[in-house]
Parts: sequence; structure tokens; C-alpha cells
Amino acid sequence: MGYVTRIVIIGGGPGGYEAALVAAQLGAEVTVVDRDGLGGASVLTDCVPSKTLIATAEVMTTFDSSYEELGIIVADDTPPEKQAARVVGVDLGKVNGRVKRLALAQSEDIATSVTRAGGRVVRGRASVSPQQAPDGSRTVRVTGAAAGGPEELVADAVLVATGGSPRELPDAQPDGERILNWKQVYDLDELPEELIVVGSGVTGAEFAGAYQALGSRVTLVSSRDRVLPGEDPDAAAVLEDVFRRRGMNVMSRSRAQSAKRVGDRVEVTLNDGRVITGSHCLMAVGAVPNTRGVGLEEAGVRLTDSGHVWTDKVSRTSAPGIYAAGDCTGVFALASVAAMQGRIAMYHFLGETVAPLRLKTVSANVFTDPEIATVGYQQSDVDEGRIDARVMKLALLRNPRAKMQGVRDGFVKLFCRPGTGIVVGGVVVAPRASELIHPISIAVDNNLTVEQIAKAFTVYPSLSGSIAEVARQLQASKAPADD
Repeated sequence: MGYVTRIVIIGGGPGGYEAALVAAQLGAEVTVVDRDGLGGASVLTDCVPSKTLIATAEVMTTFDSSYEELGIIVADDTPPEKQAARVVGVDLGKVNGRVKRLALAQSEDIATSVTRAGGRVVRGRASVSPQQAPDGSRTVRVTGAAAGGPEELVADAVLVATGGSPRELPDAQPDGERILNWKQVYDLDELPEELIVVGSGVTGAEFAGAYQALGSRVTLVSSRDRVLPGEDPDAAAVLEDVFRRRGMNVMSRSRAQSAKRVGDRVEVTLNDGRVITGSHCLMAVGAVPNTRGVGLEEAGVRLTDSGHVWTDKVSRTSAPGIYAAGDCTGVFALASVAAMQGRIAMYHFLGETVAPLRLKTVSANVFTDPEIATVGYQQSDVDEGRIDARVMKLALLRNPRAKMQGVRDGFVKLFCRPGTGIVVGGVVVAPRASELIHPISIAVDNNLTVEQIAKAFTVYPSLSGSIAEVARQLQASKAPADD
């Protein structure tokens, strides 16, 4: 029997399990060490659960905002004086039950895929040995395994894909009942009557919008001038306007100092001394990397000041034979990026042809209502002089399909290079923007021009027609413009 390369992957999230599939397909002996179940936080407590919850919220919002305009009659024998303000409501216990079932089913599907490909899955905590053996291999020690006590695995290469955990404020510790982090919200059986969401980044905005749609009275506490400070300013302005119009209390330039439970209420104290109260509080103040207790620094792995693992464009760390992927690297907190980092790591170590990670081709989406999808260079890059680009924006109000569906908010924005017209970025704010961004992603990835996009057929009527229309306007214009 010939030599078989041994790969040990620490962490079973997208970076880990995608790497395992690639390595197994390339003939390596693969072991995935995971604590909670394959899929990691992305599948069990973050991406899959939150988007499942948001799917219910999306139905609620779509119906609430457009049923009258679309001519839908809601028949109800309840006397008008006893009817609630909302036409429809939700059973949060059933919603969260579905969320958990789907997350576990997805995790099981991933585990089956990995084992079917030839990988081995070990449940436990792993740490890397400080030194390499003379043959370049390393030992990975696994504790807390289901049977047989500690186990030592020999690896020719180690991939660290340990993910991240919710960041916690010293004076706002979650209790899992009234003060919650984004892993704990799926244990709620009843809809929060008054929810305070601390943090207006992607996670905070998504949950604030979802619970507002489900029927909670939401207060969103933002330390910045606007919600989604890291996103396109035009997109953030649209979303904040939608939030306020739907009744959300958005508190800008308001930093939370503490949160404490007082009986069945929660009091959140702001830095300026103001106190706001609600029935529940969701802390959405970022994440910290899970890099402690893995033996990384002892093994020569360089960590950044924030505790993230430093990696190069092919996922190598500063230690020979150790790669890293996913949220623990701090590159982009996206499942798609984690998966790509993991695949790149395996291709590189196992000698396959590999292209370095290109962050400017990454598409991302904020699953609010409307959704915000982006790819490539953005408005901040143009405004701050990092790239010379022409910009064109077209409101969806002018799109016939949007009018038919009762869509009032949103736009398509494209960025292209002067002279050549090569598309270098885009923003879509719309229902299902996560789907609409794909043709722009293809354009950015393949250096297509606005002329090529403009000449491609689109279905009439369709929301995607606005992408072609923006391209036509850029093609016709000679100077930077903003509709």
C-alpha cells in the first residue's frame, strides 16, 4: 500500500467540512474533530437557523405590507373591536421548533456526506502539539471524545477551522432567558413583547427586522450614525427608513453600557445615562475567534491583536503544515468564504492547481427585508479614492415587476471602470437580492463590461431587468452619475 497523506481538521463548520470533502476526494486520510456537530455555528446556531427564522418573518412582512394593495380580502368573523392590529400572527414555539429541526437535519446531512466520502468524524476538543516530528508531521490531541479517552492523531497537515463565538460585554452577560445572544434566541417559546437589540451590524439588523415582522416591538440600539455602518450608505439609508416606517425605534449614536434583568424586564443603560426597558434584550455586538486552548501560539501560529489566525492567500498560517479557514481567520465572516478558504488549503497542500483567494469577487448578503446584496468594489472605495469608477443607481420604483408585486423600496447600483466599462462592483437592495446579485458577481469575476450586460436578454417583466437597465445607462453616460 502506498503512502497516504494524513489530514486533521479542527472544527466542522463550512471551512472544515468542505475541506474534508476535497481532501477525501483527493485520496487523503481525513479526520474531522468537532465539538458540537458538523456544520458548526453556521448550520446549528447562526446562518441556517437565522435565515429559517427570517423566512417566516419575510412571509409576514410581505403579506402585511401588500395584501390590501394587491386586492387580497381577509375574511374574519371576529368583531372589529376585538381584532388585533395585525391580520396574522406567529407561534414562535413552532417557528423555533422548525428552525432546530432543519438545523439538525442539515448537520446530519453534512456528516453523512463527509463519512460517505471516506472521512472520519471524532467528537471532542483538539489541541496541536508544539513541535513537528522529524518527518514534518504533527500530533493533534483530542479530549472529551465519546469513547476510549484521549486520542492522539498524527497529521501531515492540520487545518484550523474553529469559528467564532458571540462577543459579550462585561456588564451585559446573557442569561439565556431575558438577556440573549444570537445562539440563544431559538430557545424562546413565546414572542418577545418588547425586544431591545443592541448592535446594528448585520446580525443586529437581521434579527431586529425579523422580530419586528413577527410582531415584537423592537428598539434597535446603534452606536453609529446609522444602521449597517459597514454597508453601502444608500442601502443602509433605505433599510433604516423601512425600519422606522414599520414602527421600529432606531436609536442612533447610542452606545449600550450595561444590561441587567429586573424581574421579568430588562434594563439597558446607555453611555449617556439614559435607561431603556424591554421584556427581552438581544446582544448582537460582534464575535470573537475560538482560538484559545488549541495550542496555536505554542505551535508557532501567529495571531493578530484581535486573536484571529493570520493567513496568506492560500490559507497558510505562519507555522509549517498548519492552515486555517473561516471565522477564526477574521477574513470575512461568511460561510462561502470559509468554505473557499478550506478548499484552497487542501488543494494547496495536496499539490493541486489552486488560485489564491480573491476577496473582491466575494458576494455577500444581509438578510433583512429588503435584502442588501453586494459584490466587488463599493461606494466607500470610490469615495475614498481606492478605485476610479463610474457609478449608476436605479430605483426599483421604476421596475414594472416591482410595481406588480407592491415593492416600493430598493435599487440596483453598478460600478464600472471609466473607459473600458468593466464592471467592478454592484449593490442590489430588493426582495431576494441574494439571488439577483449573481449575474453581477459573474460580471465582476469575469471582467465583463456594462455593454455585455446591457446586450444580454432579460425576462420581461423581471426585477433582474433593472440590472440590464443600469448597465445601459452606464453605457450611455460619459460622466459619473447617481440616479
